[in-house]
Amino acid sequence: MILSGGPVRKGPRPEPPAGARTAALVPAYFAPDAAPGEWRRLLAAPPRLVVVSVDHGPGAVRQAAYVPCVAALLAAGCEVLGYVDTDFGLRPSEEVHADLRRYRHWYGLRGFFLDQVAASEERLPHYADLVDGVRGTVVLNPGVYPDPGYAALADLLVTFEGPLSAYRSMREPAWARALARGRFCHLVHDVPHRQVEPTLRRAVRHAAVVHVTDRTGAAPWRDLPTYFG
Repeated sequence: MILSGGPVRKGPRPEPPAGARTAALVPAYFAPDAAPGEWRRLLAAPPRLVVVSVDHGPGAVRQAAYVPCVAALLAAGCEVLGYVDTDFGLRPSEEVHADLRRYRHWYGLRGFFLDQVAASEERLPHYADLVDGVRGTVVLNPGVYPDPGYAALADLLVTFEGPLSAYRSMREPAWARALARGRFCHLVHDVPHRQVEPTLRRAVRHAAVVHVTDRTGAAPWRDLPTYFG
């Protein structure tokens, strides 16, 4: 695991400088053979981070269609993360570790996006075990502000995942304000084109890595935003 978010501060972090921008983390939850057009769009404008999910994880067998796509993203300087579901701490550690090994062996990935992460203090030892030994980037996604201990386990902590309507009323706890924005990621859906810039201006005060999309419904990450690129 590579921690690079900066030291804990005394008191709230300063406001971002004028013109500060966010980096993008794009969930690419669509298969290259089923959605080649989406992959062409992604490869034409590779973001800083991409999360791939073969079949809610690495899948049971290696999927050849992903190999050249992942290689192309890596060659473009993009960091590719393998999606792993942790079922809020209920999934056995050995199953999660098996997924990590498959991503390494089949697709050459060293970074991982652990989803459906618990937020409670009592599950911290479980997640410490999951990330132990990972040599690449670790992203944990509880989707809310969790117990502060989770920040010590991740390079990047997703502290918001939800619609714009909920994002407008999000409140950042004091412990998070004492850490650099580079430690946090926000994923916001139901964002119409006219609201992209206002949403990013809000996001940059709290997180250095952000993804916004106009997609809606139960699976907003199944397609790229209509305004991507």
